[in-house]
Amino acid sequence: MKDFVSKKIQTLNVLGCHIASVTYAEAVEAIVMRARAPATGAYVCAANVHCVSMARRNASYRAALNGALLTVPDGMPLVWAHKFLGGRKLPDRVYGPTLMLKLCAAAAQQGLPIYLYGGAPDVALRLSEILQSGFPQLKIAGVCAPPFGQRAPDDAGLRAELDAINASGARLMFVALGAPRQEYFMARHADEIVPVQIGVGAAFNFHAREMSQAPAWMQNAGFEWLYRFCSEPRRLWKRYLFYNPYFVARLALQRGGLDSVAKSEKR
Repeated sequence: MKDFVSKKIQTLNVLGCHIASVTYAEAVEAIVMRARAPATGAYVCAANVHCVSMARRNASYRAALNGALLTVPDGMPLVWAHKFLGGRKLPDRVYGPTLMLKLCAAAAQQGLPIYLYGGAPDVALRLSEILQSGFPQLKIAGVCAPPFGQRAPDDAGLRAELDAINASGARLMFVALGAPRQEYFMARHADEIVPVQIGVGAAFNFHAREMSQAPAWMQNAGFEWLYRFCSEPRRLWKRYLFYNPYFVARLALQRGGLDSVAKSEKR
């Protein structure tokens, strides 16, 4: 999969994860180019500090991120990590919810049907209406809000969902199952799903106006995590109070050449 864009897209090893050193425009171009090719196997991850830190501690999750067509820098700390580790200087992060809207605009312009997979049933349906209103030319090939939780590969309902996705004619499929579930799902079913899968996390809730986003100044300053923590402290306390310091400490070790996982994942 990575060979499709390897000549154009640089990556930076951050704690063993191969983070694409891309701008929004470059990410959209690579994804749309792949979506126009009639083949299965491509998915895109949007990685933040939480994802990279989990992947540092979990080899199977790291493999899911590194198997993607692109794993884009979803959080500002990953943009700063590029500078800290001597990578390409990036003007901005590639934030999953914003990337989704930019891809919808490109899909509407180029006639590429999309599929919405994930979220609660009412959220996914409302989002489809909002997207159709915002992008009148956009073709929405289907919407599916699967049951929450892990599912066995031989689950009849899952097989029916995958068949429906492929029969829909979609070329881009937005997956909102939350990390790490969505990355495992995309990696596990990559060779069975025709459209390019893009993991977008909470984007469905944001764009369907179920959940508020941090103000732009907080996002740009790298404090979106604080906004979300204050909004959902009981659910997110471990993610931010453990993984944020863990990421900083491990990044310092990597820069000193002392992180074993970062060494083992060198290309």
